[in-house]
Amino acid sequence: MGSRTTRTRTTARAGAESETAARRAAATPLFHMLPGAPKPVAPYSHAVEVEGWVFLTGQIPNDPRDDRAPLPEGIEAQTRQTMENLTRVLAGLGLGLEHVVAARVFLTRFDEDYQRMNRVYQGYFGAGRLPARTCIGVTALALGARIEIDFVARRS
Repeated sequence: MGSRTTRTRTTARAGAESETAARRAAATPLFHMLPGAPKPVAPYSHAVEVEGWVFLTGQIPNDPRDDRAPLPEGIEAQTRQTMENLTRVLAGLGLGLEHVVAARVFLTRFDEDYQRMNRVYQGYFGAGRLPARTCIGVTALALGARIEIDFVARRS
């Protein structure tokens, strides 16, 4: 009887240690740099993932194929390119816009651009599937962009 009890305790301990190791591994952040995503304009990862949460670095409307290309003209075009850049990062992680749970939007010309940006932005999400969002007016963004957007997504 004693050896059976010892085996059960050993198996239970090994299972608990394995579960603890798995939890630790799941809690270890993964830093993603994705081929085909826009070249970073500063020292950052495209996304950081931990425990199923994916934090996408803010994207601006730069061209992922040519980082020297001028930014698109107007807030509508800049919003579209920014959303396309974010979609590209999500796709590189095996995710889509349906996984986005929160967004932050930064605008340099808030009063002038807010409504027009909203019309473009809303078109990227399904009806009744808009992420929680904050929109902030700022004085300047990298490369003279008028908009920057970041996302938080959740793996299913």
